[in-house]
Amino acid sequence: MENVQKALERVLLQVQRPARYTGGELGSIVKDPSQVQVRFAFCFPDLYEVGMSHLGMKILYALQNAREDCWCERVFAPGPDLEGLMREHHIPLYGLESFDPIADFDIIGFTLQYEMSFTAILNMLDLAGLPVRSSQREALAPIVVAGGPCACNPEPLADFIDLFLLGEGEELNMDLIDLYKACKQEGVSKKEFLRRAAQIPGVYVPSLYEVTYHQDGTIQQVLPRDGAPAVVHKRIVKDLDKVFYPENFVVPFTEAVHDRAMVEVLRGCIRGCRFCQAGFIYRPFREKKPDTVDKNAHALCDHTGYDEVSLTSLSTSDFSGLEPLLEKMLTWTEPDGVSIALPSLRVDNFSKELMDRVAAVRKSSLTFAPEAGTQRMRDVINKNVTEEEVLRTCRTAFEGGYTNVKLYFMIGLPTETDEDVAGIIHLAQKVVEEFYHTPNRPKGRGVNVTVSVACFVPKPFTPFEFEPQDGIESLRRKQKILLETVKSKKISVKYHDSPTSFLEAALARGDRKMCAMIEHAWRQGSKLDGWSDYFSMERWEEAAQACGIDLGFYANRSRSYDEVMPWDHLDYGVSKAFLIRENQKAHSDAATPNCRQHCSGCGANHLLGGACFG
Repeated sequence: MENVQKALERVLLQVQRPARYTGGELGSIVKDPSQVQVRFAFCFPDLYEVGMSHLGMKILYALQNAREDCWCERVFAPGPDLEGLMREHHIPLYGLESFDPIADFDIIGFTLQYEMSFTAILNMLDLAGLPVRSSQREALAPIVVAGGPCACNPEPLADFIDLFLLGEGEELNMDLIDLYKACKQEGVSKKEFLRRAAQIPGVYVPSLYEVTYHQDGTIQQVLPRDGAPAVVHKRIVKDLDKVFYPENFVVPFTEAVHDRAMVEVLRGCIRGCRFCQAGFIYRPFREKKPDTVDKNAHALCDHTGYDEVSLTSLSTSDFSGLEPLLEKMLTWTEPDGVSIALPSLRVDNFSKELMDRVAAVRKSSLTFAPEAGTQRMRDVINKNVTEEEVLRTCRTAFEGGYTNVKLYFMIGLPTETDEDVAGIIHLAQKVVEEFYHTPNRPKGRGVNVTVSVACFVPKPFTPFEFEPQDGIESLRRKQKILLETVKSKKISVKYHDSPTSFLEAALARGDRKMCAMIEHAWRQGSKLDGWSDYFSMERWEEAAQACGIDLGFYANRSRSYDEVMPWDHLDYGVSKAFLIRENQKAHSDAATPNCRQHCSGCGANHLLGGACFG
């Protein structure tokens, strides 16, 4: 412990933002290592300020530390400046609470939030002094596990991670810790532990599955062995009112991306936007009671001192108890000077009442996501939002004193035409005109409409998992159409880098053959690919070529409905038959009603043992 701390003390003044690496924050939990049976390193494969904004990490950190027999510590990817010094001075990757090397821990857990963080995982294992390949880590400890949204297709990481946790982590993590503790006491081998772990619902052990391929490179079959289940079903928490929720957060010394109290109000989504992975893999839809949310929020603000609380979910304005919740919260937030943030609002249920409650003391900007510029395209993606609803919402915002509106869109969507692309700017222009047609708009000020455009990335467990991604040249041509269509200085356009989206699409739908490419890219210097400063497409192209990987095979290829997907042996609740039906409806420009209006038979209700809505 002293060695790491002393070595750090000598080098920390040479790095930017040393507060990322010192620990000791308000709310951090320190235990006596001799009094616990299981030590867990919770690793976020990105920089401190990104990881400290993540709600899932906060929940599982508090939950595991609520156990007397377990000590969970936080670990983040170091910036390149500190990493260089760590390698130079032989400082191993350590837990922020104890400064102990994580190679000495029992379980090392990674959260998989984004495909571009895959190389950071290998880099963190290497910084810990561990072999990156699971086959070369022969001892029981440390077991390397991973969960989170990208675990829904774990195959590109199958050679590096010992086991994956599918679905929601609260109960699953407890089951895993219980099993590990028993196996440690029995002195069983890593192989035997993994064989037993595969029997826990929601645990996927990739080494217990053999993948065979057709000559064309597609998957022939995935065969389980050693008693592993043929299909691994994700875990969910059925009753959110009874699930553990922390009363305290670690409050960072340095600024985080989202530095505020956060309370989850619901899980899942009723909407079914066909491009949105989260909307499907987090099904079924479940809500907390307003009283539960209010109690969670009040406790968090009391313990942390935060003066802003965010009501988080995939679509907070779909929370059926939102109005009574806000009434209840205002009884203490107003006297305590705490503002309420509603970060995920929809165009079709935004009201003046909601706007009046939105946190900002100063009128900054409001953000909405029409996603597509024409009604046909919005029907294809099942956005279920009309142009009139977009304009009415903006009018409400302008009447409330807002002059800045951000609109999120995508290009490269299935069946998209140039007319659909130009329609994005035409819609933004109508929003500008709406401002000047609003009588009670803020006087003496102009309007700014920011159009932010992402490239469509086909993802597993969505109706668009079968679709090809547009090629880089096609996406760049469409970006040019966007810029050429702008005729007003009131509109600014921002768009994502298409090579990053191309690689993201390839990794999202990749199979085990990608493991060698990911390792090659990491060995050539890829490690923080989510940051444009450190991303190099040339490095990835060289890695793909060296490993015989055609990235276009994964990103730009249309897939037949009967193709075996790399993730078909994993069950996230939504059936493949449903995804096929939705894909067919997309090609017919047909929308599907939301789950409250009509059940579309996605299959997720079986996880609740009955209907999602009474």
